[in-house]
Amino acid sequence: MTDELKAQRPAPRASSQVSVIEPEHKDLGGFSVKRVLPARTHRMVGPFIFFDHFGPADFPPGEGIQVRPHPHIGIATISYLFEGQIVHRDSLGYTQVIRPGAVNLMTSGAGIVHSERAGDDLDTESRLHGLQLWIALPDELEHTDPGFIHYPAEDIPGFELGAARLRLIMGAWLGYQSPVHQHSPTIYAECSLPAEARVNLPMEHAEIAVYGVSGRVLANGHELCSGTMLALNGAGEIELEATQDSRLVIIGGDPVGERHIWWNLVARDKADIERAKAAWKAGEFARVPGDDEFIPLPD
Repeated sequence: MTDELKAQRPAPRASSQVSVIEPEHKDLGGFSVKRVLPARTHRMVGPFIFFDHFGPADFPPGEGIQVRPHPHIGIATISYLFEGQIVHRDSLGYTQVIRPGAVNLMTSGAGIVHSERAGDDLDTESRLHGLQLWIALPDELEHTDPGFIHYPAEDIPGFELGAARLRLIMGAWLGYQSPVHQHSPTIYAECSLPAEARVNLPMEHAEIAVYGVSGRVLANGHELCSGTMLALNGAGEIELEATQDSRLVIIGGDPVGERHIWWNLVARDKADIERAKAAWKAGEFARVPGDDEFIPLPD
């Protein structure tokens, strides 16, 4: 992202206000990304300030995702795959392969650099499909030390509610607790629902949204198809009725206040972004061991 966007919360909404958020389609060289947040009509959902849905993308042998080392400040990134694999490397020295169902949580705080490259499946045709979300850190953690934690798929709690199969990626919900660290009260869950099934999901957070990964459902009476997000702020529950076999994700949480976003840099104060831009240009960020490629600031 090269244009500065101010993540400013809209005026207070009436109870159970529904907003439809359509993605922008980004070509990242060889595969398409649906960028849902930040949208010009809806900057954030709780602390979530960035939502990318990439794939499904099929790669011929010898090709795959190649995201070069780049910096972050002021956020935590959450990477979650449905198919394929990605190799994460960062300036703290971590190298981690992420596979379907696992969670990579990287906290940038005062600053971190990472890359995301294709896994060891380059010798065959491969498929990549997943999500990367950013959570804006609360004010008191904006400049915290960076960190990285990997959570294997078997550590993420899964359970059933009626016909729905759920995985709790982050937060506490329905008597379950995800081990994934929270920086502020947050909910992030995956939900699979077969065609013609119905389920009511109670929600505790004032700001929530449902995103259609695949299939088609009615969410609180509003049609939700693949690539669309519905913000259901103020809803005490989410009523889902699937018209096709569907996969959804649910996000939400407590707001953390206004944020500015420029490229991969997020901050409450624009001056922090300007300092990070100057530091990156001057080569003052730590490099990524084993992946020392440098990319310049965007125009």
